[in-house]
Amino acid sequence: MQTKYNKVKQEIKTRILDGTYVPNQKINSENELMKEFGVSRHTIRVAVGELVNEGWLYREQGAGTFCADRKTNEKKPKTNKKNIAIITTFISDYIFPSIIRGAESYLSERGYNVSIYSTNNNIDSEKRVLESILSQDVDGVIVEPTKSAFTNPNINYYFNLERMNIPYIMINAFYEELEPLCLVMDDEKGGYAQTEHLIELGHKNIVGFFQTDDTQGVKRMKGYIKAHRKHQVPINPNYIISFFSEEKKTKPHEELEKLLSASADVPTAIVCYNDELAVSLLDITRNRKLNIPKDISIVGYDDSFLAEATEVKLTTVKHPKMEMGEEAARMIVNLVEENHSPSRKASPKYENVLYEPKLVIRQSTRKIEDK
Repeated sequence: MQTKYNKVKQEIKTRILDGTYVPNQKINSENELMKEFGVSRHTIRVAVGELVNEGWLYREQGAGTFCADRKTNEKKPKTNKKNIAIITTFISDYIFPSIIRGAESYLSERGYNVSIYSTNNNIDSEKRVLESILSQDVDGVIVEPTKSAFTNPNINYYFNLERMNIPYIMINAFYEELEPLCLVMDDEKGGYAQTEHLIELGHKNIVGFFQTDDTQGVKRMKGYIKAHRKHQVPINPNYIISFFSEEKKTKPHEELEKLLSASADVPTAIVCYNDELAVSLLDITRNRKLNIPKDISIVGYDDSFLAEATEVKLTTVKHPKMEMGEEAARMIVNLVEENHSPSRKASPKYENVLYEPKLVIRQSTRKIEDK
């Protein structure tokens, strides 16, 4: 169980890390902190004293206690190795290991230490990760945003990275309000390519599954809609299934079961948010003894190892994976080394990287008239 003084200490530290307290700002008095936390003066003094000793706060006699400017006051040991943090939504599965390998390989070859963090696409986890990074000696950050389709409640932590002159770039998605350097797929075109391929094969009853707490899914849905409009294929609103990451193992399966059980307008094709979802939905078609692609066509996204891991080889959209990771690492190294250069001039203007989607056609799609 967390002690009272540790609770006070952590809350003050969080206020420093999220920008509530800015450098050289006076923090609340002992009396105010006692009232706020409902603890004794001794508890406040222990918590504040430790933060002073650790360099988070400083005291001025007769004036009070202030937030330290760690950017200028922190004495960092000289080292030949620099430190890069990589934040991803997931670490151990799907396409993320390939992205991380691409970045880690490039960074390690150039003498960089790499720390890898996962948020599990959870906002509170992202907050804890950002607090950890801001508490350490980190020179640059590669970030895959958490729930990028929503307004980011952790935005102040990114402002703090900027204030401390720690460069960061974003991959796969980005927080629009920050307008960061980023490397992303053209997901709208990718969703369009998935859907147009099926329309050109004669399909009209095409159900789309999109994870909409991330911008990738929102944009892929937009591409799905655009392809229908371009080819003048009416959209059945019941065929657009959105879900959040926490629902990915339940809602798509339940909704597909409902659609396949309908007496009319049964879908003949499926557009999936990614290959992982496509492979999981194959369980539904197997249970119903539906043949892919004879009875129903299915298109994935990302061209992950899963696309060729089942008896049905998936038609899918190719994701750059290793290339994205390596390019992100190259970009962050350039930004970090400019920061450390004693003769640094005005930084060159770096451009965002937008990867064009490429459809990889395999066995999971077929012309509808060939059924």
